[in-house]
Amino acid sequence: MGTAVGGGRAVPRYVQIADEIVQQIRAGVLKPGDMVPSESELVDRYGVSGGTIRKAMVEVRASGLVETRQGKGSLVKARPPVRHRSSDRFRRSHRKGGKAAYLAESEQAGATAKVSVLFIGPADAPDDIADRLDVEPGTKVLARRRLYFRNGTPVETATSYLPWDVVKDIPELFSENPGPGGIYARLEDDGHVFAEFVETLQARPASKAESSELALSPGSPVVHLIRDAVTEEGRVVEVCDTLMAADQFVFSYRIPATD
Repeated sequence: MGTAVGGGRAVPRYVQIADEIVQQIRAGVLKPGDMVPSESELVDRYGVSGGTIRKAMVEVRASGLVETRQGKGSLVKARPPVRHRSSDRFRRSHRKGGKAAYLAESEQAGATAKVSVLFIGPADAPDDIADRLDVEPGTKVLARRRLYFRNGTPVETATSYLPWDVVKDIPELFSENPGPGGIYARLEDDGHVFAEFVETLQARPASKAESSELALSPGSPVVHLIRDAVTEEGRVVEVCDTLMAADQFVFSYRIPATD
């Protein structure tokens, strides 16, 4: 039988199978690091065609709980998501305590964090970045590109763009390690006190290059996040262009209900 009836509507068999596999993962029957049974094993178990199993596995992969290894099948992912708290992660108290935002949120999640610096140096501001920084496209800015790891696995890339006139007299911003509290702490030390951080998010499939950099299955969902760091004077002194493995982050926002 290809479908079953539940709640007054027909549920395709492949959806039922996918739901069962997902529940096995969530319940710990299939543990982190375990291989999901092969297509032939699932065909025998459920008495369906290979096509039905392949459709079921598309649904399982969409859950974000497994990753596909070329020539090896699907593996249950080893880590729960990081909780990404916009209302907490940029608190000044974290910076004063010597913790940059990513390290602070990873610590809260009980994860081991690592940051690999890929590039630091002058760059021409791309059009969209220039618009946010209120400079002409192609204006020289400082670019800082990083790759972030959680428990040894890459989960996020980020490139910060900072106006050259702001950073030229802050030597720490040209170093791989800008010091306790990260680049925001150094900017505030130099008098650029932050009033707010404005984030824009878009979910989309990863490109081939992005999938490779973040060790994702081809076409896996990612979140493209762009953040403006705005000072009390109303100036954007950093734009951070970030790409995140969608299954590794939960976004939690606190929205005031007052005027």
